[in-house]
Amino acid sequence: MSTLLEQAVQAHGGIDNWSRFGRMTAELDIGGAIWPHKGQQGLLEDIALTVDLRNQHVDIVSRQQAWRGVFEPERVSIVSSDGATEERRAPRESFAGHVHTTPWDRLHTLYFSGYALWTYLTTPFLFTAPGFQTEELPEWRENGETWRRLKVVFPERIATHGREQLFYFGPDGLLRRHDYTVDVMGGAQGANYASNYRNVRGIVVPMTRRVYAYDEQRRKVEEPLLVTIDMRSVDFEPAA
Repeated sequence: MSTLLEQAVQAHGGIDNWSRFGRMTAELDIGGAIWPHKGQQGLLEDIALTVDLRNQHVDIVSRQQAWRGVFEPERVSIVSSDGATEERRAPRESFAGHVHTTPWDRLHTLYFSGYALWTYLTTPFLFTAPGFQTEELPEWRENGETWRRLKVVFPERIATHGREQLFYFGPDGLLRRHDYTVDVMGGAQGANYASNYRNVRGIVVPMTRRVYAYDEQRRKVEEPLLVTIDMRSVDFEPAA
């Protein structure tokens, strides 16, 4: 484990404390320009999550639209209030040929949001698992601070935006920014800013995220605001 990763893990609560928990529950709202662009405006407003912290499994409940969804890397499903079920096996294959303008259905949206939220909510502890490769890159100046940068290469077994991602940590060791290229959107780029931290059972969680595009110099493009994530509540449950 790199020194930077060790410091980041400790700042977010420490691996021993993280290992005590098996599941996370959360209530949140997800918005931003991407969803009407994809034909899915409002689908992820007022949702509740149950996240398996060891395996890629996320249960999502929509209170407003009365549906329940399950994300796993090889299967996504949605059950509507009338009992109708939609299911897709090998869901990543359904994005073949997609670009950033390609419309999505509800199962596309569930797959994308499921793997994205799982990655965000398990960072940086996830990177201590076998198969992850990490490398510290030169420092970065932004918002009047110097941020240390960690390149992370994800193993093939993890469904995520793209294999290589970049994480920026502030002087306090907390995540400030997360850059990635979204394979299922034809290589669209995202700069995901984390803020509004809260200590929940000893784990330090960003309650607010804002995602923008970035240019060739990795400078944030202010408009449009692509994704907003606002957590209203978070809790952790002990491992079985």
